[in-house]
Amino acid sequence: MAKKKVCKSCRALYDAGLAECPLCGSNQTATSSHGRIYVSDPEKSFVAQQVGIKRAGEYAIKVR
Repeated sequence: MAKKKVCKSCRALYDAGLAECPLCGSNQTATSSHGRIYVSDPEKSFVAQQVGIKRAGEYAIKVR
């Protein structure tokens, strides 16, 4: 499994080869996180609405 980075601003998981977050453009990253949320339709997802996720993708629950 390829290593992923986690954006500290929006908690999105993305490929470690990228320099900045593709969702928010932040360059503040972490390599350690706990738990994952996969959101396919943020408008219909209760969890996404509670957490404040507005775009589909893979997100970390807790970023270290």
